Amino acid sequence: MTAYKEIGECLITSGEDEYFFRPSFSAMSRIGKPQEIVQTFYDLHRDDVTPLIRRAADAYGHVPTWLYEHIRHGTYGKRALMAGLCVMQACTERDISPLVGEFLPAKFKGKPFKRRMGIMGDFDILVIAQSLITHGIIGKAKVRQLQRHESSQMATEFNAFEYISAARNHFAISRDEAEQLTMTEFQIMLAAKYPDQKGFTREEYDTTRDEYFARRERRLAK
Repeated sequence: MTAYKEIGECLITSGEDEYFFRPSFSAMSRIGKPQEIVQTFYDLHRDDVTPLIRRAADAYGHVPTWLYEHIRHGTYGKRALMAGLCVMQACTERDISPLVGEFLPAKFKGKPFKRRMGIMGDFDILVIAQSLITHGIIGKAKVRQLQRHESSQMATEFNAFEYISAARNHFAISRDEAEQLTMTEFQIMLAAKYPDQKGFTREEYDTTRDEYFARRERRLAK
């Protein structure tokens, strides 16, 4: 099976087994209620490791191998890990316990569950889950985002059905087809159908504004 990384799909191979993940609108709805989806995104991105990775990427342009090897064997917050497991399972129809492990009843009092580790480490689970949910509810399409379409308020919920309905309306596709779209794919299709939208992106607006004030200052200085 081919996974198109450009729209968020992921294929993990373990021996002869293949695990296909697709962060579709339908998959996002399996995470939970609209508010729970956003909370899951928040939990995934507030662990201690993510800021470290971002600082390294900003400094080096990539995550150095030595840092990757150091943090991949670290420990992570329970909420972030549980969110990662939830996202990965929502994006596939297969049982992923061989990959990510599972929680089993513990034999000792005071510790109701014990974790059986899978093939993947916690760091890899978080990274993959972060990518999946970002492609699923925010989108990573390289298209012009007009300033008037940007929201100044942080979303508190993600209603997958609204995007499914919008996709059916814009592209005249069935409900089943719309449910399988990722947010990135939806954005790409939307940009292809409406390529001539007029307006400024945030960056274009800021550049035009700065150039205007620079010209005005030059005129006043004469």
